[in-house]
Amino acid sequence: MVVDDSIVRGTTTPRVVNLLRKAGAKEVHLRICAPPIRHPCFLGVDMATEWELIAARKTTPEIRDYLCADSLGYLSLDGLIRAVDLPREIFCLACFTGDYPIPVQMGMDKLALETMPEEEPIGSQK
Repeated sequence: MVVDDSIVRGTTTPRVVNLLRKAGAKEVHLRICAPPIRHPCFLGVDMATEWELIAARKTTPEIRDYLCADSLGYLSLDGLIRAVDLPREIFCLACFTGDYPIPVQMGMDKLALETMPEEEPIGSQK
């Protein structure tokens, strides 16, 4: 049984599964402590693009097969909210649900802000 916080791109977990099998594991069962991440973050978390997110392109059984695991289970969104024991409304859950708390331009990614020309600071003298 392997427990991980999340699967984002799905690039690290297959290596872990392979190492476990080489070490003699007969079965590898994965449990993920978050729901599948299906949507990118446009609000500041440096994360993969939608195309890079494995759960945006594959179903849970397809991800399990891709990872070469015997089983794969995710914590449900309701389970996550119950685990933190705080009101759902205080969290941004957009990476799980696609429901962004503010409107976003879907074509925007993290590079849009990083490559934006600097503006004059407010109140500066020219």
